[in-house]
Amino acid sequence: MSDGMVSSGWDVLDASHQALRTAVRGVPADGWHRPTPCAGWTVAQVFQHAVGDQIGYAAALTGEPGPDFNPFAPSGEMEGVDPAVFLEDALARVAKAWAGVDRDAAEVPTPVPPHKMSPWSGSAACGLDAAVHAWDIAMATGRPSPLTPALARPLLKAARETVEPLRPRGAYVAALVPEQGDDDVAVLLRYLGRDPRWSAS
Repeated sequence: MSDGMVSSGWDVLDASHQALRTAVRGVPADGWHRPTPCAGWTVAQVFQHAVGDQIGYAAALTGEPGPDFNPFAPSGEMEGVDPAVFLEDALARVAKAWAGVDRDAAEVPTPVPPHKMSPWSGSAACGLDAAVHAWDIAMATGRPSPLTPALARPLLKAARETVEPLRPRGAYVAALVPEQGDDDVAVLLRYLGRDPRWSAS
């Protein structure tokens, strides 16, 4: 963690936040309107959605207000927005919220079904959201995947606890069939309805 970045103390979540930071830093000035693996959404829309979701996780824990926009209907308008500041503000809020969680608590509130999860699962689900959208943004801008097998394994565990109730709502599309030779990252991406070989070109 470099200076000024708030750590949540939850390894999976912190690694996922770092993945999202790296992906957002890699977006070129003309990259915000590019298409992404999220059909119909630009890089800017995926970015706004990811930030809104992180704020939603923080709000569920702290009772503070959620995002002041609908993460499921992002505008894609980046006029006057400093992406790094917009992102860090949200990541600092959510890292601080998770840092305050009692690790021995039976469950903590989450913005996604089942709306209450063990602290580990909740923090990993929060990480899942950041990490998968980091992948979307990285792929859309021709950057290397920010996902590693070591990160994908715990994220898949969190995904299996949260994704199914979200599919009918359109938050995740149907899972893709696993293929021979898939590594942990590919297994995770296909489970989330993403083609590991998706390319912007």
